[in-house]
Amino acid sequence: MADKRTGIPEAGTYASPPCFMHEVSEDGVCDTPVKQDGWADVARWRKAERNRLIEARLALDAQERQARSERIAVTLDRIVGRVSGRIVGSYWPFRGEPDLRNWSIRIIERGGRIALPVVIRKGWPLEFRIWSPGDPLERGIMDILVPSRGPSVQPDVAIAPVVGFDAANFRLGYGGGFFDRTLAAMPRRAFVIGVGYAESRLNTIYPQPHDIAMDAIVTDE
Repeated sequence: MADKRTGIPEAGTYASPPCFMHEVSEDGVCDTPVKQDGWADVARWRKAERNRLIEARLALDAQERQARSERIAVTLDRIVGRVSGRIVGSYWPFRGEPDLRNWSIRIIERGGRIALPVVIRKGWPLEFRIWSPGDPLERGIMDILVPSRGPSVQPDVAIAPVVGFDAANFRLGYGGGFFDRTLAAMPRRAFVIGVGYAESRLNTIYPQPHDIAMDAIVTDE
């Protein structure tokens, strides 16, 4: 877990210049940095890193992925603490993400409620809907299962899967901007925890003004 750090770089200013996929070593460090300026260059770099990190986690076998997911769940229990009477925003796993469905069921058994994010429309914030085992699900954007009905709720804790993350707790997602947009629109800020595999750590994601840092990051380490 990484503690939240202060200090958000301004757009176009980087600790080190971004590089492209073929110039990234296995540990995520640029071997031959290429000077870049502007959001378009950062976006290209993020796309390359996103592809690399997703391929790496898909390469994990199912048993290894499940074991790592359980280690993440143990740490989440410690960080989240009391759940009775609270709403925890979780997610349905997609493309090799840590699988927290069993953890979500345990949250419900301990008196909490689980809400899953739903994409309503492109460019809009996500909507969180209460989910319990047995509730009807339907295929949403990217074919992810989401609750087919239910009122919109405000989570007290929001768990966000990360494709990548950096030391300042900024999250590299899928590029749609849904989660950052959701955090910005929340009338009451939830405690936000990013979850991912340790190999997803990057030196920086080159955060831009629209990026919002997580309160904490939890990995299988």
